Amino acid sequence: MDEQSNIITLSMSSDLYSKAAEISAQRRPYAVATVIRAQGSSSAKQGSKAIIDAQGKMVMGWVGGGCAESAVRAEALKCIEQERPQLITLDMQDELLGVGMPCGGVMDVYIEPVLPKPELLIVGHGRIAEALASMGSLMGFFVTVNDPAAEKQAFATADRLIQEDFDLTESAIDSRTFVVIATLHKNDHVWLQKALENEAAYVALIASAHRARLVLDYLLVAGVAAEKVERVWAPAGLDLGAATPEEIALSIMSQMVSIRRGGSGKALKLGREVEAAAKASTAADKVIRQCEAGEKI
Repeated sequence: MDEQSNIITLSMSSDLYSKAAEISAQRRPYAVATVIRAQGSSSAKQGSKAIIDAQGKMVMGWVGGGCAESAVRAEALKCIEQERPQLITLDMQDELLGVGMPCGGVMDVYIEPVLPKPELLIVGHGRIAEALASMGSLMGFFVTVNDPAAEKQAFATADRLIQEDFDLTESAIDSRTFVVIATLHKNDHVWLQKALENEAAYVALIASAHRARLVLDYLLVAGVAAEKVERVWAPAGLDLGAATPEEIALSIMSQMVSIRRGGSGKALKLGREVEAAAKASTAADKVIRQCEAGEKI
């Protein structure tokens, strides 16, 4: 590669990383596809990169055209949805069934999802809320605290502090939001309804079993579907025998991590065995040899 080609490649890489930073700043998910091996006459070369957004659009970069591009875009969407990277092999050697044009090459493409931090929305204040905010930051959450009485000194690690939200519009909730309501019974039913309507990833109410039952019954009478009400963790957290506010916060955070990562909440000694499939492997997760003409993004 000559000096001019080096300059062009560096410029493209700089632009691509700038675009990635821009999308990340907007808290939007995307995936980065990188050609890590190119053998034969493949159109893209080793080191070629592309950014694919959450709608499957190739935002910037190049990893091959035709069905090769379509295959990468389709797999990128799956990686974003499943929140895990994947190594795929695009086999273009078969002139009739190969992926894309019959250029006679093979490419290994590593696709890595880049996801915004999940949000921990804490509604309320107090020692449990304060401990949860600190733990949330340590666990990699974007922490938002929404309460008129919340003070920055008490929530020093929070990413966002909302003290005025009279109509509950300042806190957006979606499928990547973990909502913990610690309002001491002030509008807790309103926040629960909003979290359930917006399909929050986790909805918990810090309350006694008696109080929790009253609130959940109120939601049912108000017309909230029973299957949605069933999603509320109330009382919140795992059974750790927690006695202090910090221990209660730990039990709630443990439950959140378990749900986020697909854990069982059981002791490792009792519930999990080491499987041979967990060993590191250099084999591709998927080999794609045929362009699926009917597949559209």
